[in-house]
Parts: sequence; C-alpha cells; structure tokens
Amino acid sequence: MDSAPATSLIIATYNWAEALHCSLLSVIKQTVLPKEVIIADDGSDDRTREVVRKAQESFPVPVIHAWHEDRGFRKSQILNKAIGQCSGAYVIQVDGDVLLHASFVQDHLAAAERGAFIRGTRARLTPAKTNELLRNADTNVSFFSKGVYNRLNALRLPVLQSLGQRREMKCRSVRGSNLAFWKDDFLRVNGYNNELSGWGHEDEELAARFINNNIIKKIVKLGAVQYHLHHDELPRSNEPLHRQIIQDTLLTKVKRCLNGYENLL
Repeated sequence: MDSAPATSLIIATYNWAEALHCSLLSVIKQTVLPKEVIIADDGSDDRTREVVRKAQESFPVPVIHAWHEDRGFRKSQILNKAIGQCSGAYVIQVDGDVLLHASFVQDHLAAAERGAFIRGTRARLTPAKTNELLRNADTNVSFFSKGVYNRLNALRLPVLQSLGQRREMKCRSVRGSNLAFWKDDFLRVNGYNNELSGWGHEDEELAARFINNNIIKKIVKLGAVQYHLHHDELPRSNEPLHRQIIQDTLLTKVKRCLNGYENLL
C-alpha cells in the first residue's frame, strides 16, 4: 500500500508458553513493527501469563493480554474479544505456535488493499527442529534450514511477490494462523461465529461471510513467510458440524453471523 495503516497483530494461544515466547521473539525482529500486539488467550494458565508479563516489560510496542476462563476450545470468542481490544485499522492474525520471518508484517502490509482479505501460507518444522528451537528459545530458521518441510512456503522473493498472488471468491484453505483483514470488514460481518466451539474451520466460516459481502480472498505466496512448530493434532469431534455450518453459510449467502463479535460486547 502507499501508506501503511495502523496495524494490530493478534496472536492466538493456549497453554504453550514456550512456543508463545519464541513467537514473540520473532515479532521483535520485524523490519516493520505492528502498532500493538494482542495475545488472544483461550484460558491458558500462569505460565503463559508470565510470558506475556515479561514481554510487556521489554517489548518495543504495547502487548495486550486478552484472556478468558478455560471452558474448552473457544477460539472464536477469544479472537472476538482480542479484536475488540485492538486499535489498529488493519488486523494481522497468527497463532502462537508459529515463528515469523522478519519481513512478515512488512509483506502483509505490502499486500493489503481495500475490498480484500489476505490468506497466507506456512512452512512446517519437524519435531526435532521444533524441540531444538524451543529448547534454545531460538527463532533462527530459514528456507535453507534443516528440519523445514512444505519448504516452498518458506521461500521469500520480494521481486516476484506479485506473481505469487492470486485472487478467488472461495473460502477454502483459509487459516487463522496467517490471515489479515480490515477491522471494519470484520465488524461488517459481525466477526467470528461464537457458535463454533471446538477445533475447526472458524477461520473458513469467517472467510465465507467475507466472500458473501464481496470481499475477495487474496492469496499471498513468496512472502509473509512463517514456520509452524510441530505439535500433536487436537481432537476434531466438532469438525463435521463446523464444515456443515460453512456449507450453509455459503449456500444461504449469510453476510453476518447471528452470534458474533457484537454479542460479546
């Protein structure tokens, strides 16, 4: 963009303090810092609270801790709460189990445009590489590092980034781990759907309502690089129901969810 909007970085987390610490270290290294960082904490214990407290003491931008009681997987609700506390016009959203390339925020802002939301990708790290990084509180990982797979997603080529971008009016493969949108677009669709509890597809369902409002998905590759730390998969018992909700949202052209951002205020 010609002039970068004030940007809030949302980091979603739950009871993995070591990963969040490394993720925050990767934020400090950004060539372009966000205006603020909001930790969307789905009920973590005191270990995560301590990581956030220490970050608040030394971070170059404000760090805000949005927390609610642990009553099971309620990521949609804590994201709504976190975005309610952000002051930026533009929101970049990641998970607390990813490490960000130093140009991650810069690349997102370069891709930002009105009438669009951004879907990025992620490279993945092996269990051994993950353990090494966490043990050493290290964020030094690159396209060339051992222990990286989905390696093409770790490729950053600024001069070719426009070739790595495409658009589609489809919500598939949207992941909240690498997502960006305008806050006013988020409010327009009433944010995340609070009815989705348990793992799965809250990000795609939000994207479906963006699409229904003619906000196009812009896919970004060759930039906005991030590395996903390895962990065991979460239980997915509600996944079929969530997938059905997405299909209904698309079929009936729902533009706003009935129980979303505004309903938590």
